[in-house]
Amino acid sequence: MTQFDYDLFVIGAGSGGVRAARVAAGFGARVAVAEADRPGGTCVIRGCVPKKLLVYAAHFREDLDDAAAYGWTTDATFSWPTLIANKDREIARLEDIYRTLLKSAGASLYEGRATLMDLHTIEIAARRYTARHLLIATGGRPVRPEIPGAEFAITSDEAFQLAELPRRVLIVGGGYVGVEFGGIFHGLGAKVTIAYRGEQILRGFDDDVRHHLHDELVRKGLDVRLQCDLRSIERRGDGSLAATLVTAGTPQQLEVDAVMFATGRQPVTAGLGLESAGVQLDAHGAVIVDEYSRSNVPSIHAVGDVTNRVALTPVAIREGAAVATTLFGGQRVAVDHRDVPHAVFSQPPVGTVGLSEAAAAAAYDSVDVYTATFRPLKYTLSGRNERTLVKLVVDAASQRVVGAHMVGPDAPEIIQGIAIAVKAGLTKEQFDATVAIHPTAAEEFVTLRDKRAARR
Repeated sequence: MTQFDYDLFVIGAGSGGVRAARVAAGFGARVAVAEADRPGGTCVIRGCVPKKLLVYAAHFREDLDDAAAYGWTTDATFSWPTLIANKDREIARLEDIYRTLLKSAGASLYEGRATLMDLHTIEIAARRYTARHLLIATGGRPVRPEIPGAEFAITSDEAFQLAELPRRVLIVGGGYVGVEFGGIFHGLGAKVTIAYRGEQILRGFDDDVRHHLHDELVRKGLDVRLQCDLRSIERRGDGSLAATLVTAGTPQQLEVDAVMFATGRQPVTAGLGLESAGVQLDAHGAVIVDEYSRSNVPSIHAVGDVTNRVALTPVAIREGAAVATTLFGGQRVAVDHRDVPHAVFSQPPVGTVGLSEAAAAAAYDSVDVYTATFRPLKYTLSGRNERTLVKLVVDAASQRVVGAHMVGPDAPEIIQGIAIAVKAGLTKEQFDATVAIHPTAAEEFVTLRDKRAARR
């Protein structure tokens, strides 16, 4: 029988990889993890955690403005270096926690770039290690469009480390990252332009959500340009950037201090040796896996963003635990990727779970739609002109709620609870039978009465 150094070798110490390592070690497996950068991965180091901290910072400006209507007198100033320093300190603390978690579980951590040499062998810094099973959990990285002057732009990775806050920012892209950083920079005082080549921001989300958020961003003062392409970037002598944008065939030059690409992410698989090991990748470089996260090579699995399934940290964590349980826990576990709740930490934020109206209309013969828009109570005294959207999508035949969507304050927090109901298959009648908590925005989900048929 072949002897291996480890039972499981994980490449990537992000959330999915670390969870797999810990669960596998808990089952008694000998585990090692390799990380080329910092333990914690995208989410902890340069993704959802630092982004959410910056979102909090950006929203304080509105809170301070609204405070006057509630009797508060404020005289506040903002310091970007202070924010970044405090953010860095928190991220370093979380990185240490990830190291401690691996050590406490008994897993070995190798810091360096790992390359597959064959189906069971990994090389790190000229040293080789063998493992019965390999797990690829290398995540994704931002995509940089190939245009003249692209080297002058930043991505979300670099945005967290800017020495100073730019006064004028062009964000290229209208997905998660684009609208989130648009809100961050705007809230902290920058003039923000979002350029998106599509017909509306947040492609793939419910259309009412997309249009509502677009209108709110514009109302707040962001310059959102749809069906707009970035063709080139030039650096001027004073350090500013000249971006050439084309809308409906008409070019226009925009002068900014920073251009940020928010044009998607791609799996980190290049240079890992996967091809030489015979691992099949899709056209985007993602590892192709089955419902148990196993590649076409039985000894090699993959989880998280590198598989390009549902690119969310909680999903990667579940996938990692499922792989470890399947390999070492005595039961086969597959992750259910249906009805996964999503949040966009824009300003206002978005929370959604289940099917959009369009997807439901394609899946069911008849669909009922319930919507409401209203001004949050908090803004009645300050007069802030921001409105919240809530929406339920219902299969008319069974009356099961198949989609729930919200744009407004606390939307992600509220949708987390609603997601349980959608996942459980609860009906509109059961929503209606639930007593509301008043006064809250969440109560709208159990008081919706006005119905229309889904648009087809």
